[in-house]
Amino acid sequence: MTNPNGATTTPTPLAGRREWTALGVLMLPLLLVSMDVSVLYFAVPAISADLEPSGTEQLWIFDIYAFVLAGLLMTMGSLGDRIGRRRLLLIGAAAFGAASLVAAYANSAETLIAARAVLGIGGATLMPSTLAIIRTLFTDPAQRAKAVGMWSGVMTAGVALGSVMSGVLVEHFWWGSVFLVNLPAMALLLVLGPILLPESKNPAPGRFDLLSVPLSMAAVLPVIYGVKEIPSEGWNVRYVMSVMIGLFFAALFVHRQRTVESPMIPPSLFRGHGFSPAVSLNLLSMFAMMGSAYFTTQYLQSVLGKSSMEAALWGLLPSVLVGVAAPVSAQLVQRGANRAYVVAGGFVLAACGYGMLTVSGTDSMWLVLAGAGVIASGIVTVSSQMMDLALGTVPVEKAGTASSVLETGAEFGGALGMAVLGSIGTAVYRHEIPSSAPAPAHETLGGALAVAQQLPGRAGESLVTAAREAFTSGMQAAAIAGAVLLLGAAVLASVTLRRVRVRETQAAECECEKALV
Repeated sequence: MTNPNGATTTPTPLAGRREWTALGVLMLPLLLVSMDVSVLYFAVPAISADLEPSGTEQLWIFDIYAFVLAGLLMTMGSLGDRIGRRRLLLIGAAAFGAASLVAAYANSAETLIAARAVLGIGGATLMPSTLAIIRTLFTDPAQRAKAVGMWSGVMTAGVALGSVMSGVLVEHFWWGSVFLVNLPAMALLLVLGPILLPESKNPAPGRFDLLSVPLSMAAVLPVIYGVKEIPSEGWNVRYVMSVMIGLFFAALFVHRQRTVESPMIPPSLFRGHGFSPAVSLNLLSMFAMMGSAYFTTQYLQSVLGKSSMEAALWGLLPSVLVGVAAPVSAQLVQRGANRAYVVAGGFVLAACGYGMLTVSGTDSMWLVLAGAGVIASGIVTVSSQMMDLALGTVPVEKAGTASSVLETGAEFGGALGMAVLGSIGTAVYRHEIPSSAPAPAHETLGGALAVAQQLPGRAGESLVTAAREAFTSGMQAAAIAGAVLLLGAAVLASVTLRRVRVRETQAAECECEKALV
């Protein structure tokens, strides 16, 4: 095939039924990994009654999965590039299934914590592997964009579905059933994966740098831990020091990658025209997504008085719009729209969603849900485009490493969103709550509602009303900050991604000139 200049070009092969079926197989474990983040929401009372964990053990049952997942993403992404993404995916699926079985029948809190940690290890292998395999399956840019959009939508929907599925299963079965649902999907992946999924890896990966593994975990885990605790516990010295220690090890990790012969995360990835902007903008999008989720879940339960199950069911409504956003954005880019303006539009759309939260009151359920849906739509537009850009600008042999960096950035962004916007909301809440209220009511809305139950008559009702109004004021202030940040991100995207487009065009023109010569 020749172009108008007479140069020979090879058409990009299109994915067929086999590749799209393989994508469907990949979506099942991805959905379950994302659901496991929230699957314990309604199982905790039953677990507490059965296993009788201490307060610290209960926190670890909740948090160990996300901590291990975040800490090992970069390690597993790099490992997959070396030993093969399909091989790592199948190993992770087997570990995830086995750990799910152990967790379902755990007879002690310690066993459940250990099983959740192994689930986190399995999840860390599955997430970057699935995205890297998509890069291998879909070489056509348009098809890859569509597949990445589906990946992004499934990830977002899984977190919302996890809590609802947990409530349904615990209501009709026992708490271990929330883990057993993982087994059929993992078994299906183990059977169909070797048949449908191609093996791919870096043909010349170099020696695996073992020292980078503990350095990466020491960089990620303290920062994630510190910023996740700050919204609820305040700027405690312990959590600030945790963040500082993590940043210290992050500096050591970066130095190691720059100086070692075979780094876990090659610095050359960030020299590409689009990878660094993709990671940065994706981080900002997750900042906004998790920052809004921090408030909307509490609003439904503590301001509107919904039960946990009711709040989870209502919380599914914003996810409906997510299924539309990614495909629409992919179509716009495929039809010639500049990716810079599509992404900037996604940020502006999310900012409009935050704008809706700024005018909400204590009885504005539909407005808050609509705002959350608009935020989610804008964010998924951004994240799907940034994932596609990141995968498209790195060599296919480094797709696993690139995916893990992107996802680790997303974890940081989500934690920062909850920390920063949560701290703004908490500060306004404490300023707005009446000074005459009991001390526990000055800390959190949940504390105020607990104290109000112990007060007689109108005193309790007045405290509930004041606390809900104070929380709503805090949400409005955080929403203003979120909207301003997103508008700034829109400007940043339009500038940085437009430069990426220009550089890519210039590179293509250079190639044409070489062909003519």
